[in-house]
Amino acid sequence: MSFTRRALSPLLLAPLAARAAMGQSFTPGSAPDQPLAQIAQGRGYTYGCAVTARLIAEEPDFAALVAREAGLLVPEYEAKFDTLQPEQGRFDTGPLDALLRWAEHFRKPLRGHALIWHNALPDWVPPVLAESRARAQGVMEAHFDHVLAHTRERIRDWDVVNEPIANPPGSDVPEPPGNSGDLRDSPWLRALGPDYVAIALRAARQRDRTLRLTLNDYGVEADSPPAEEKRRRLLRLLRSLRDRNVALDAVGIQGHLQMREAFSPAIFSAFVKDIRALGLQVLITELDVREVKPPVGDFVARDSAVAQRVHAFASAAFEGGARTLLTWGISDRWSWLHREQTVALDPGDVHRGLPYDWELNRKQMWRALARAFLGQGVG
Repeated sequence: MSFTRRALSPLLLAPLAARAAMGQSFTPGSAPDQPLAQIAQGRGYTYGCAVTARLIAEEPDFAALVAREAGLLVPEYEAKFDTLQPEQGRFDTGPLDALLRWAEHFRKPLRGHALIWHNALPDWVPPVLAESRARAQGVMEAHFDHVLAHTRERIRDWDVVNEPIANPPGSDVPEPPGNSGDLRDSPWLRALGPDYVAIALRAARQRDRTLRLTLNDYGVEADSPPAEEKRRRLLRLLRSLRDRNVALDAVGIQGHLQMREAFSPAIFSAFVKDIRALGLQVLITELDVREVKPPVGDFVARDSAVAQRVHAFASAAFEGGARTLLTWGISDRWSWLHREQTVALDPGDVHRGLPYDWELNRKQMWRALARAFLGQGVG
């Protein structure tokens, strides 16, 4: 996605602080009239959301909402490989730096997403990776050298490897026939073999001994055969990394929930506990909700169904030991769920899968998150 590559001016930052202090007038029943970040922090949790430099710079309502509600930020695009190194050896940290300056102004930490991924690669990367194992490892290490040095003082948690696990048969996007392994087919896997995850984690640790190293993935949340198999695959990878003493501190579970799928709080909570038993932290990194198509019921009924699912999911994650939860955006108006045609609803409708609606009203999902942070029932 393209965006304006410009820094945020003091003239923009000043009114944002005032807007953030004003808050929203709508207060859901049985939930405190406080920002989600404040509610979460009061119980030892962290709430945050994904942001983009373009929205922060060009959408004051978005910036004000994030400044008020979120305690932790993650860039949607600005820290991915194709944005940071569009040409070999030429790095562009301008968009990421703009987000970092804004985050620092509001004293909000920013986590990194993502160093190694099969997507968001510039065109030059796959052919270079295919030249030889040595060339591929050199590309990885050169990227880590520049990016981790540049962000060392400001980003202390990175998704080092994103979405390494292969999607089983029956998933939305299953692996192509012939790939029977636990790892997703990717240019990194083809170049470096199954050990590419360990290679990346070790390289990150070598460059920063105190950085939180996170492995991030999706599709492990539902009560379904494909999700169950993906949970097994992820746990096998984590145990293998642990057995070999490979550096890893945390696992990110994205939480892109789908209402068409069944969900079992007991199964999901047990899975989070299995990860925690390996000595790893667990973060919910990209929570949003995709409704069925076409959606069922009016806005009130749809919002209630989404809220019930979100409360069950968040409560199960917290019961299992997760302490951090980020939503992938904050309002339906700017969500990828209506920008991305492969998941969008029919024209004229949008998924109601984030805490605020198109008009920036708090929804029942906001209330569900607040009550989950407080350890209360959905109400």
